[in-house]
Parts: sequence; C-alpha cells; structure tokens
Amino acid sequence: MRSFDLSPLFRASVGFDNLARVFDAATRLDDSHFSYPPYNIAKAGEDAYRITFAVAGFGENELDVNVENNTLTVRGKVAPEGEDTAYLYRGIAGRSFERKFELANHIQVSGARIEKGLLHIDLKREVPEALKPRKVAITATKEQTTLAHAA
Repeated sequence: MRSFDLSPLFRASVGFDNLARVFDAATRLDDSHFSYPPYNIAKAGEDAYRITFAVAGFGENELDVNVENNTLTVRGKVAPEGEDTAYLYRGIAGRSFERKFELANHIQVSGARIEKGLLHIDLKREVPEALKPRKVAITATKEQTTLAHAA
C-alpha cells in the first residue's frame, strides 16, 4: 500500500485547513519552488503566527513583503555583484526568490522585521466582533415565573 505525506502541502497555508485550496495551490508549483529560501511557520500564540525566512545575505532594501487579496508574497531580489569577484567555491545561495502564502480570512500581517539573517513576518487572526461566537442569555417568561412561584 502506498502512503502519502501531505505535510509539504500545509506549509503554504496559514490559519486555515481548507484542503482543496491547498491542493490547488500545490499543483501550480514545482518542487524546486519549495526549497529556497528555507522557512518555518510557527504558532506564536492562540491567534498569532510567525513565518521566519532564512535570508542571509539579503538587506532590507532587497526584500519585499506584500499582501493582496489574502495572498502574502515575499520577494527577495539580489543586487548584482561586481564582475571582478571570482569564486573558488560558492556554497551560499544568492539568488532571487518569490514565495506566496494563501492566508485565511481574518488573518492580518501585523509586522515584519529582519534580525540576524532571519526575516520574521508576524500574523494575527482578527475576527470581527460580529462574527465571534457569543452567549445568548436565556430568560423565563413572566407566565412561567408566576407558575413556578405558585407551586
């Protein structure tokens, strides 16, 4: 019997478990798209998430974080190096990249910062008050309370 590891599919979604949407997004991308740059998605609180990218060698002006139509896009564009650099060995990847994440409804990007070669993007779930569950008080009618006191 063949088993399928679906964990790579869940890396591209934050804040929801809509499997059909994740499958659709995964079929549009090739395997090499998932390899650079490496990143983590962590739950930072009950309604908070953090995506952390390893972007060593990129400066603030070479990174772009954009949110449009519930899609978080992170781009890195490498500044061209001088022609006089001759590498004997090049093990540090220095290529441009673009990563897209489908965000669930009510997930907002609350900030981004770069620290020690890591780009941290903080996300927060902000559900409007009208959509939050609320408790409805149960009250007895006047007729029922009168009958209860008479008994």
